[in-house]
Amino acid sequence: MHRRILAPGVLAAASLLLAIPASAASYTAGAPGIGDPYYPYYGNGGYDVSHYDLRLQYQPATDELAGTATILARTTQDLSSFDLDFLLDVSEVRVNGAQAAFTTSGQHELVITPKSPLAKGTPVTVVVRYSGVPSTKSAYGFNTWHRTPDGAVAADEPEAAWWWYPSNDHPLDKATYDVSVAVPDGTQVISNGLLQSTSSKLGWTRYNWRQNKPQATYLTTLAVGKFDITTSTSEGGVPVVNAYSKDLGDNDGAARASVERTGELVDWLSGYFGPYPFASAGGYVPNTTTGYALETQTRVYYSPKQFANGSNTSVVVHELAHQWYGDDVSLKGWKDIWLNEGFARYAQWLWSEHEGEGTTQELADYVYASHPADDAFWTVKPGDPGPDDQFDIAVYDRGALAVQALRNAVGDDAFFAILKGWPKEHAYGNASVGDFEAYAEKVSGKSLGALFDAWLFEPTKPAVPAARAVGAVAQPKSWKRIEATNDVH
Repeated sequence: MHRRILAPGVLAAASLLLAIPASAASYTAGAPGIGDPYYPYYGNGGYDVSHYDLRLQYQPATDELAGTATILARTTQDLSSFDLDFLLDVSEVRVNGAQAAFTTSGQHELVITPKSPLAKGTPVTVVVRYSGVPSTKSAYGFNTWHRTPDGAVAADEPEAAWWWYPSNDHPLDKATYDVSVAVPDGTQVISNGLLQSTSSKLGWTRYNWRQNKPQATYLTTLAVGKFDITTSTSEGGVPVVNAYSKDLGDNDGAARASVERTGELVDWLSGYFGPYPFASAGGYVPNTTTGYALETQTRVYYSPKQFANGSNTSVVVHELAHQWYGDDVSLKGWKDIWLNEGFARYAQWLWSEHEGEGTTQELADYVYASHPADDAFWTVKPGDPGPDDQFDIAVYDRGALAVQALRNAVGDDAFFAILKGWPKEHAYGNASVGDFEAYAEKVSGKSLGALFDAWLFEPTKPAVPAARAVGAVAQPKSWKRIEATNDVH
Protein backbone atom coordinates (compact mmCIF):
# COMPACT_ATOMS: atom_id res chain seq x y z
CA MET A 1 0.00 0.00 0.00
CA HIS A 2 1.07 3.60 -0.62
CA ARG A 3 3.79 2.60 -3.00
CA ARG A 4 5.40 4.43 -5.88
CA ILE A 5 3.53 3.58 -9.07
CA LEU A 6 5.68 3.67 -12.16
CA ALA A 7 3.94 4.66 -15.35
CA PRO A 8 3.30 1.68 -17.63
CA GLY A 9 4.74 1.49 -21.09
CA VAL A 10 3.29 3.02 -24.18
CA LEU A 11 -0.37 2.12 -24.58
CA ALA A 12 -1.29 -0.41 -27.17
CA ALA A 13 -1.61 1.14 -30.58
CA ALA A 14 -5.22 0.05 -30.76
CA SER A 15 -6.12 2.36 -27.89
CA LEU A 16 -4.46 5.36 -29.51
CA LEU A 17 -5.22 4.90 -33.20
CA LEU A 18 -8.91 4.12 -32.95
CA ALA A 19 -10.79 4.23 -36.22
CA ILE A 20 -13.28 7.11 -36.27
CA PRO A 21 -15.42 8.51 -39.07
CA ALA A 22 -13.73 11.02 -41.31
CA SER A 23 -16.38 13.55 -40.37
CA ALA A 24 -15.22 13.25 -36.78
CA ALA A 25 -11.51 13.65 -37.47
CA SER A 26 -11.27 16.40 -34.85
CA TYR A 27 -12.36 13.98 -32.14
CA THR A 28 -9.53 12.53 -30.06
CA ALA A 29 -9.08 9.88 -27.39
CA GLY A 30 -9.34 10.95 -23.77
CA ALA A 31 -6.03 10.80 -21.96
CA PRO A 32 -5.34 7.58 -20.01
CA GLY A 33 -4.39 9.71 -16.98
CA ILE A 34 -5.88 12.81 -15.39
CA GLY A 35 -2.51 14.56 -15.28
CA ASP A 36 -1.20 13.89 -11.78
CA PRO A 37 2.63 13.69 -11.91
CA TYR A 38 2.75 11.33 -8.90
CA TYR A 39 0.51 8.76 -10.63
CA PRO A 40 0.47 9.46 -14.38
CA TYR A 41 -2.09 6.77 -15.22
CA TYR A 42 -4.54 7.34 -12.37
CA GLY A 43 -7.79 8.93 -13.43
CA ASN A 44 -8.61 9.73 -17.03
CA GLY A 45 -9.12 12.70 -19.32
CA GLY A 46 -12.04 13.82 -21.46
CA TYR A 47 -14.99 13.61 -19.11
CA ASP A 48 -16.26 14.48 -15.64
CA VAL A 49 -18.37 12.03 -13.60
CA SER A 50 -21.34 13.27 -11.57
CA HIS A 51 -22.79 9.99 -10.24
CA TYR A 52 -22.00 6.28 -9.87
CA ASP A 53 -24.83 3.75 -9.57
CA LEU A 54 -23.40 0.35 -8.60
CA ARG A 55 -25.72 -2.65 -8.52
CA LEU A 56 -23.73 -5.69 -7.43
CA GLN A 57 -23.93 -9.24 -6.14
CA TYR A 58 -21.17 -10.77 -4.02
CA GLN A 59 -20.59 -14.32 -2.80
CA PRO A 60 -18.21 -14.31 0.20
CA ALA A 61 -17.49 -18.04 0.00
CA THR A 62 -15.92 -17.79 -3.45
CA ASP A 63 -15.07 -14.06 -3.65
CA GLU A 64 -17.16 -13.76 -6.81
CA LEU A 65 -18.40 -10.27 -7.61
CA ALA A 66 -20.78 -9.46 -10.45
CA GLY A 67 -22.80 -6.45 -11.35
CA THR A 68 -23.57 -3.39 -13.39
CA ALA A 69 -22.10 0.07 -13.00
CA THR A 70 -24.04 2.98 -14.46
CA ILE A 71 -21.89 6.10 -14.68
CA LEU A 72 -23.32 9.55 -15.38
CA ALA A 73 -20.80 11.99 -16.84
CA ARG A 74 -20.30 14.91 -19.18
CA THR A 75 -17.58 15.15 -21.81
CA THR A 76 -14.96 17.89 -21.45
CA GLN A 77 -13.59 17.52 -24.99
CA ASP A 78 -14.59 16.06 -28.35
CA LEU A 79 -14.10 12.36 -27.61
CA SER A 80 -13.47 9.45 -29.93
CA SER A 81 -12.77 7.12 -26.99
CA PHE A 82 -12.16 7.28 -23.26
CA ASP A 83 -10.77 5.18 -20.43
CA LEU A 84 -12.05 3.90 -17.12
CA ASP A 85 -9.79 2.54 -14.38
CA PHE A 86 -10.78 -1.09 -13.79
CA LEU A 87 -9.48 -4.63 -13.36
CA LEU A 88 -12.41 -7.07 -13.41
CA ASP A 89 -13.75 -8.87 -16.49
CA VAL A 90 -16.13 -6.83 -18.62
CA SER A 91 -18.84 -8.48 -20.71
CA GLU A 92 -20.66 -5.47 -22.13
CA VAL A 93 -20.37 -1.70 -22.35
CA ARG A 94 -23.07 0.70 -23.52
CA VAL A 95 -22.68 4.44 -24.07
CA ASN A 96 -25.92 6.43 -24.24
CA GLY A 97 -27.82 3.19 -24.86
CA ALA A 98 -25.71 1.92 -27.76
CA GLN A 99 -23.25 -0.94 -27.51
CA ALA A 100 -19.67 0.27 -27.43
CA ALA A 101 -16.42 -1.44 -28.32
CA PHE A 102 -13.98 -1.97 -25.48
CA THR A 103 -10.52 -3.33 -24.80
CA THR A 104 -7.93 -3.23 -22.05
CA SER A 105 -4.62 -1.45 -22.02
CA GLY A 106 -1.74 -0.86 -19.64
CA GLN A 107 -2.04 -2.04 -16.05
CA HIS A 108 -5.62 -1.00 -15.25
CA GLU A 109 -7.17 0.78 -18.24
CA LEU A 110 -10.53 -0.14 -19.77
CA VAL A 111 -10.61 1.65 -23.14
CA ILE A 112 -14.12 2.36 -24.47
CA THR A 113 -14.96 3.43 -28.03
CA PRO A 114 -18.55 4.68 -28.37
CA LYS A 115 -20.55 3.79 -31.47
CA SER A 116 -20.56 7.50 -32.33
CA PRO A 117 -18.00 10.10 -31.23
CA LEU A 118 -19.07 12.38 -28.38
CA ALA A 119 -19.01 16.14 -28.72
CA LYS A 120 -17.68 18.30 -25.91
CA GLY A 121 -20.35 19.03 -23.30
CA THR A 122 -22.42 15.94 -24.09
CA PRO A 123 -24.19 14.21 -21.18
CA VAL A 124 -23.07 10.57 -21.17
CA THR A 125 -24.51 7.46 -19.55
CA VAL A 126 -22.01 4.60 -19.47
CA VAL A 127 -23.21 1.12 -18.49
CA VAL A 128 -20.58 -1.51 -17.71
CA ARG A 129 -21.52 -5.13 -16.99
CA TYR A 130 -18.78 -7.11 -15.30
CA SER A 131 -17.77 -9.97 -13.05
CA GLY A 132 -14.69 -11.52 -11.54
CA VAL A 133 -12.83 -12.60 -8.43
CA PRO A 134 -11.20 -9.43 -7.07
CA SER A 135 -8.60 -11.24 -4.96
CA THR A 136 -7.09 -12.73 -8.14
CA LYS A 137 -6.52 -9.36 -9.82
CA SER A 138 -3.42 -7.23 -9.46
CA ALA A 139 -1.85 -4.14 -10.99
CA TYR A 140 1.70 -2.90 -10.54
CA GLY A 141 2.30 -6.05 -8.47
CA PHE A 142 -0.24 -5.41 -5.72
CA ASN A 143 -3.86 -6.03 -4.76
CA THR A 144 -5.90 -3.80 -2.43
CA TRP A 145 -8.93 -6.10 -2.06
CA HIS A 146 -8.84 -7.52 1.48
CA ARG A 147 -10.43 -10.90 2.15
CA THR A 148 -11.79 -11.52 5.65
CA PRO A 149 -12.96 -14.79 7.25
CA ASP A 150 -16.58 -13.94 6.37
CA GLY A 151 -16.28 -11.59 3.39
CA ALA A 152 -14.11 -8.81 2.02
CA VAL A 153 -13.20 -5.14 2.37
CA ALA A 154 -12.33 -2.45 -0.17
CA ALA A 155 -10.47 0.38 1.57
CA ASP A 156 -7.07 1.69 0.51
CA GLU A 157 -5.21 4.81 -0.60
CA PRO A 158 -4.47 6.09 -3.20
CA GLU A 159 -6.35 3.34 -5.05
CA ALA A 160 -9.01 0.74 -4.21
CA ALA A 161 -11.86 1.22 -6.70
CA TRP A 162 -10.32 -0.81 -9.56
CA TRP A 163 -11.08 -4.07 -7.78
CA TRP A 164 -14.83 -3.52 -7.49
CA TYR A 165 -16.11 -0.83 -9.84
CA PRO A 166 -14.96 1.07 -12.97
CA SER A 167 -14.20 4.71 -12.31
CA ASN A 168 -12.31 7.90 -13.04
CA ASP A 169 -9.98 7.14 -10.16
CA HIS A 170 -8.58 10.45 -8.96
CA PRO A 171 -9.76 12.85 -6.23
CA LEU A 172 -10.24 15.62 -8.82
CA ASP A 173 -13.35 13.87 -10.14
CA LYS A 174 -15.70 13.59 -7.18
CA ALA A 175 -19.22 12.24 -7.57
CA THR A 176 -22.28 11.06 -5.66
CA TYR A 177 -22.99 7.35 -5.20
CA ASP A 178 -25.69 4.72 -4.95
CA VAL A 179 -24.20 1.38 -3.89
CA SER A 180 -26.58 -1.59 -3.95
CA VAL A 181 -25.15 -5.00 -3.07
CA ALA A 182 -26.87 -8.39 -2.72
CA VAL A 183 -25.24 -10.92 -0.41
CA PRO A 184 -26.34 -14.28 1.05
CA ASP A 185 -28.85 -13.97 3.90
CA GLY A 186 -27.07 -13.54 7.22
CA THR A 187 -24.29 -11.46 5.67
CA GLN A 188 -24.28 -7.66 5.78
CA VAL A 189 -22.97 -4.84 3.61
CA ILE A 190 -21.41 -1.61 4.87
CA SER A 191 -20.73 1.37 2.63
CA ASN A 192 -20.68 5.17 2.65
CA GLY A 193 -23.52 7.51 3.54
CA LEU A 194 -26.89 6.29 4.76
CA LEU A 195 -28.61 2.93 4.35
CA GLN A 196 -31.72 3.62 2.26
CA SER A 197 -33.34 0.18 2.37
CA THR A 198 -32.87 -3.57 2.52
CA SER A 199 -34.82 -6.37 0.85
CA SER A 200 -34.61 -10.15 0.86
CA LYS A 201 -35.46 -12.66 -1.86
CA LEU A 202 -34.58 -16.29 -2.52
CA GLY A 203 -31.78 -16.46 0.03
CA TRP A 204 -30.20 -13.11 -0.81
CA THR A 205 -30.42 -9.76 1.00
CA ARG A 206 -29.82 -6.52 -0.86
CA TYR A 207 -28.45 -3.44 0.90
CA ASN A 208 -28.88 -0.01 -0.68
CA TRP A 209 -26.50 2.73 0.48
CA ARG A 210 -26.46 6.34 -0.72
CA GLN A 211 -23.77 9.03 -0.54
CA ASN A 212 -25.49 12.28 -1.52
CA LYS A 213 -22.42 14.54 -1.31
CA PRO A 214 -19.46 14.53 -3.71
CA GLN A 215 -16.96 11.82 -2.83
CA ALA A 216 -13.51 10.92 -4.17
CA THR A 217 -13.15 7.41 -5.55
CA TYR A 218 -10.50 6.37 -3.01
CA LEU A 219 -12.90 7.36 -0.22
CA THR A 220 -15.57 4.89 -1.31
CA THR A 221 -15.64 1.72 0.74
CA LEU A 222 -17.32 -1.66 0.65
CA ALA A 223 -17.34 -4.16 3.51
CA VAL A 224 -19.12 -7.50 3.38
CA GLY A 225 -19.30 -9.79 6.39
CA LYS A 226 -21.09 -10.51 9.66
CA PHE A 227 -21.25 -7.33 11.72
CA ASP A 228 -22.77 -5.99 14.89
CA ILE A 229 -24.16 -2.63 13.76
CA THR A 230 -24.89 0.20 16.19
CA THR A 231 -26.82 3.38 15.41
CA SER A 232 -27.15 6.62 17.34
CA THR A 233 -27.35 10.37 16.90
CA SER A 234 -24.78 12.83 18.23
CA GLU A 235 -25.85 15.67 20.49
CA GLY A 236 -25.33 17.92 17.49
CA GLY A 237 -27.81 15.87 15.44
CA VAL A 238 -25.47 13.82 13.26
CA PRO A 239 -26.63 10.22 12.62
CA VAL A 240 -23.87 7.73 13.51
CA VAL A 241 -23.56 4.20 12.09
CA ASN A 242 -20.78 1.94 13.39
CA ALA A 243 -20.09 -1.72 12.63
CA TYR A 244 -17.87 -4.36 14.21
CA SER A 245 -16.99 -7.78 12.88
CA LYS A 246 -18.37 -10.46 15.18
CA ASP A 247 -14.99 -12.19 15.37
CA LEU A 248 -12.70 -9.40 16.60
CA GLY A 249 -11.71 -11.44 19.63
CA ASP A 250 -9.72 -9.60 22.30
CA ASN A 251 -9.74 -6.35 20.29
CA ASP A 252 -13.53 -6.05 20.37
CA GLY A 253 -13.90 -4.11 23.61
CA ALA A 254 -11.15 -1.58 22.86
CA ALA A 255 -12.49 -1.04 19.34
CA ARG A 256 -15.97 -0.29 20.64
CA ALA A 257 -14.66 1.91 23.46
CA SER A 258 -12.95 4.03 20.80
CA VAL A 259 -15.27 4.04 17.79
CA GLU A 260 -18.47 4.39 19.84
CA ARG A 261 -17.24 7.88 20.79
CA THR A 262 -17.59 8.99 17.15
CA GLY A 263 -20.64 11.17 17.78
CA GLU A 264 -18.99 12.97 20.68
CA LEU A 265 -15.83 13.56 18.66
CA VAL A 266 -17.69 14.77 15.56
CA ASP A 267 -19.41 17.39 17.71
CA TRP A 268 -16.11 18.37 19.34
CA LEU A 269 -14.32 18.73 16.00
CA SER A 270 -17.23 20.81 14.68
CA GLY A 271 -16.20 23.45 17.18
CA TYR A 272 -12.88 23.82 15.34
CA PHE A 273 -13.80 23.00 11.74
CA GLY A 274 -17.40 24.12 11.41
CA PRO A 275 -20.60 22.10 10.88
CA TYR A 276 -20.12 18.44 10.00
CA PRO A 277 -20.35 18.33 6.19
CA PHE A 278 -22.15 15.02 5.60
CA ALA A 279 -25.46 13.28 6.31
CA SER A 280 -23.94 10.62 8.57
CA ALA A 281 -20.79 9.67 10.42
CA GLY A 282 -19.35 6.45 11.74
CA GLY A 283 -16.79 3.74 11.26
CA TYR A 284 -16.32 0.01 10.95
CA VAL A 285 -13.81 -2.50 12.25
CA PRO A 286 -13.59 -5.65 10.10
CA ASN A 287 -11.49 -8.68 10.97
CA THR A 288 -8.54 -7.85 8.72
CA THR A 289 -4.80 -8.29 9.09
CA THR A 290 -3.96 -4.80 7.80
CA GLY A 291 -2.48 -2.25 10.17
CA TYR A 292 -3.85 1.06 8.96
CA ALA A 293 -6.97 3.19 9.27
CA LEU A 294 -8.47 5.22 6.42
CA GLU A 295 -10.84 8.17 6.26
CA THR A 296 -13.38 6.53 3.93
CA GLN A 297 -16.06 9.20 3.71
CA THR A 298 -18.66 9.06 6.52
CA ARG A 299 -17.71 5.44 7.31
CA VAL A 300 -14.12 5.29 8.53
CA TYR A 301 -12.18 2.04 8.08
CA TYR A 302 -10.25 0.89 11.18
CA SER A 303 -7.97 -2.11 11.44
CA PRO A 304 -8.36 -4.19 14.61
CA LYS A 305 -4.63 -3.65 15.17
CA GLN A 306 -5.37 0.00 15.96
CA PHE A 307 -6.87 -1.25 19.23
CA ALA A 308 -4.48 -4.08 20.07
CA ASN A 309 -3.06 -2.11 23.02
CA GLY A 310 -6.39 -0.78 24.26
CA SER A 311 -8.74 2.00 23.31
CA ASN A 312 -7.38 4.90 21.25
CA THR A 313 -9.60 7.91 20.68
CA SER A 314 -6.65 9.67 19.03
CA VAL A 315 -6.96 7.54 15.89
CA VAL A 316 -10.70 8.25 15.78
CA VAL A 317 -9.99 11.99 16.04
CA HIS A 318 -7.47 11.72 13.19
CA GLU A 319 -9.86 9.97 10.81
CA LEU A 320 -12.83 12.15 11.71
CA ALA A 321 -10.76 15.30 11.15
CA HIS A 322 -10.26 14.05 7.60
CA GLN A 323 -14.01 14.32 7.01
CA TRP A 324 -13.36 18.07 6.75
CA TYR A 325 -9.70 18.05 5.70
CA GLY A 326 -9.45 15.53 2.87
CA ASP A 327 -13.05 14.43 2.29
CA ASP A 328 -15.11 17.64 2.23
CA VAL A 329 -12.15 19.57 0.81
CA SER A 330 -10.11 17.11 -1.25
CA LEU A 331 -6.66 17.60 -2.67
CA LYS A 332 -6.20 18.74 -6.26
CA GLY A 333 -3.16 16.53 -6.75
CA TRP A 334 -1.52 13.88 -4.61
CA LYS A 335 1.34 16.29 -3.92
CA ASP A 336 -1.13 18.29 -1.79
CA ILE A 337 -1.33 15.49 0.78
CA TRP A 338 -0.28 17.88 3.59
CA LEU A 339 -3.76 19.40 3.44
CA ASN A 340 -5.05 16.00 4.55
CA GLU A 341 -2.44 14.59 6.89
CA GLY A 342 -0.92 17.69 8.48
CA PHE A 343 -4.30 18.87 9.71
CA ALA A 344 -5.56 15.45 10.78
CA ARG A 345 -2.39 15.05 12.87
CA TYR A 346 -2.86 18.54 14.29
CA ALA A 347 -6.40 17.57 15.32
CA GLN A 348 -4.80 14.82 17.43
CA TRP A 349 -2.64 17.50 19.06
CA LEU A 350 -5.74 19.57 19.79
CA TRP A 351 -7.37 16.51 21.36
CA SER A 352 -4.27 15.96 23.49
CA GLU A 353 -4.58 19.52 24.75
CA HIS A 354 -8.30 19.03 25.40
CA GLU A 355 -7.55 15.90 27.42
CA GLY A 356 -4.83 17.64 29.45
CA GLU A 357 -2.12 15.35 28.10
CA GLY A 358 0.10 17.89 26.36
CA THR A 359 -0.59 21.17 24.57
CA THR A 360 -0.14 21.63 20.86
CA GLN A 361 2.97 23.73 21.55
CA GLU A 362 4.42 21.10 23.87
CA LEU A 363 3.89 18.47 21.20
CA ALA A 364 5.43 20.74 18.56
CA ASP A 365 8.45 21.39 20.78
CA TYR A 366 8.86 17.67 21.42
CA VAL A 367 8.72 16.75 17.73
CA TYR A 368 11.08 19.58 16.79
CA ALA A 369 13.62 18.62 19.47
CA SER A 370 13.39 14.91 18.65
CA HIS A 371 14.84 15.36 15.18
CA PRO A 372 18.36 16.85 14.93
CA ALA A 373 19.23 18.96 11.93
CA ASP A 374 20.92 16.07 10.11
CA ASP A 375 17.91 13.77 10.52
CA ALA A 376 16.43 12.58 7.20
CA PHE A 377 13.08 13.65 8.67
CA TRP A 378 13.84 17.20 7.52
CA THR A 379 14.65 16.22 3.95
CA VAL A 380 11.01 15.29 3.30
CA LYS A 381 9.01 18.28 2.06
CA PRO A 382 5.39 17.99 3.29
CA GLY A 383 4.20 20.48 0.67
CA ASP A 384 5.42 18.25 -2.17
CA PRO A 385 6.97 15.09 -0.71
CA GLY A 386 7.13 13.06 -3.92
CA PRO A 387 5.32 9.75 -4.47
CA ASP A 388 7.93 7.72 -2.57
CA ASP A 389 7.45 9.80 0.58
CA GLN A 390 3.79 10.70 0.21
CA PHE A 391 2.92 8.97 3.49
CA ASP A 392 6.24 9.46 5.26
CA ILE A 393 5.94 10.32 8.96
CA ALA A 394 7.36 13.75 8.18
CA VAL A 395 4.23 14.59 6.19
CA TYR A 396 2.29 14.02 9.41
CA ASP A 397 4.61 15.33 12.13
CA ARG A 398 6.50 18.02 10.23
CA GLY A 399 3.15 18.77 8.61
CA ALA A 400 1.59 19.40 12.02
CA LEU A 401 4.62 21.50 12.98
CA ALA A 402 3.80 23.70 9.99
CA VAL A 403 0.25 24.13 11.27
CA GLN A 404 1.54 25.15 14.71
CA ALA A 405 4.02 27.55 13.09
CA LEU A 406 1.12 29.13 11.20
CA ARG A 407 -0.80 29.49 14.46
CA ASN A 408 2.15 31.18 16.14
CA ALA A 409 2.62 33.53 13.19
CA VAL A 410 -0.95 34.74 12.78
CA GLY A 411 -2.29 34.46 16.34
CA ASP A 412 -5.15 32.39 17.67
CA ASP A 413 -8.02 34.55 16.42
CA ALA A 414 -6.90 34.43 12.78
CA PHE A 415 -5.69 30.82 13.07
CA PHE A 416 -8.98 29.43 14.29
CA ALA A 417 -10.84 31.53 11.73
CA ILE A 418 -8.68 29.90 9.04
CA LEU A 419 -9.19 26.43 10.50
CA LYS A 420 -12.98 26.80 10.46
CA GLY A 421 -13.29 28.88 7.30
CA TRP A 422 -11.22 26.66 5.00
CA PRO A 423 -13.75 23.78 4.76
CA LYS A 424 -16.50 26.30 4.03
CA GLU A 425 -14.39 28.12 1.43
CA HIS A 426 -13.89 24.96 -0.66
CA ALA A 427 -16.84 22.82 0.47
CA TYR A 428 -17.25 19.59 -1.54
CA GLY A 429 -14.48 20.67 -3.88
CA ASN A 430 -10.72 20.40 -4.35
CA ALA A 431 -7.84 22.64 -3.35
CA SER A 432 -4.05 22.83 -3.35
CA VAL A 433 -1.42 23.86 -0.83
CA GLY A 434 -1.08 27.11 -2.80
CA ASP A 435 -4.82 27.72 -2.41
CA PHE A 436 -4.48 27.27 1.35
CA GLU A 437 -1.55 29.68 1.58
CA ALA A 438 -3.54 32.31 -0.32
CA TYR A 439 -6.55 31.77 1.95
CA ALA A 440 -4.45 32.01 5.12
CA GLU A 441 -2.90 35.25 3.87
CA LYS A 442 -6.34 36.67 3.05
CA VAL A 443 -7.78 35.87 6.47
CA SER A 444 -4.72 36.87 8.51
CA GLY A 445 -3.65 39.85 6.44
CA LYS A 446 -0.05 38.63 6.69
CA SER A 447 2.48 37.58 4.07
CA LEU A 448 3.17 33.92 4.76
CA GLY A 449 5.27 32.80 1.81
CA ALA A 450 8.51 32.53 3.80
CA LEU A 451 6.80 30.56 6.57
CA PHE A 452 5.26 28.06 4.18
CA ASP A 453 8.53 27.68 2.28
CA ALA A 454 10.47 26.99 5.47
CA TRP A 455 8.06 24.46 6.95
CA LEU A 456 6.68 22.77 3.85
CA PHE A 457 9.16 23.09 0.99
CA GLU A 458 12.74 23.40 2.27
CA PRO A 459 14.65 20.11 2.82
CA THR A 460 16.24 21.48 6.00
CA LYS A 461 15.28 21.98 9.63
CA PRO A 462 13.60 25.39 9.97
CA ALA A 463 14.91 27.87 12.48
CA VAL A 464 12.65 28.81 15.38
CA PRO A 465 12.63 31.88 17.65
CA ALA A 466 15.24 31.77 20.39
CA ALA A 467 12.56 31.37 23.03
CA ARG A 468 11.55 28.07 21.44
CA ALA A 469 15.05 26.81 20.65
CA VAL A 470 15.22 24.55 23.67
CA GLY A 471 17.24 21.38 24.05
CA ALA A 472 15.74 18.28 25.62
CA VAL A 473 11.95 18.43 25.92
CA ALA A 474 9.82 16.19 28.11
CA GLN A 475 7.66 13.72 26.24
CA PRO A 476 3.98 14.74 26.46
CA LYS A 477 1.68 12.19 28.07
CA SER A 478 -0.30 11.76 24.84
CA TRP A 479 2.72 11.02 22.68
CA LYS A 480 2.64 7.22 22.83
CA ARG A 481 -1.00 7.11 21.77
CA ILE A 482 -0.36 9.57 18.95
CA GLU A 483 2.73 7.64 17.88
CA ALA A 484 0.69 4.43 17.84
CA THR A 485 -1.37 5.93 14.99
CA ASN A 486 1.59 6.44 12.67
CA ASP A 487 0.24 3.86 10.23
CA VAL A 488 -3.09 5.65 9.81
CA HIS A 489 -4.01 7.75 6.79
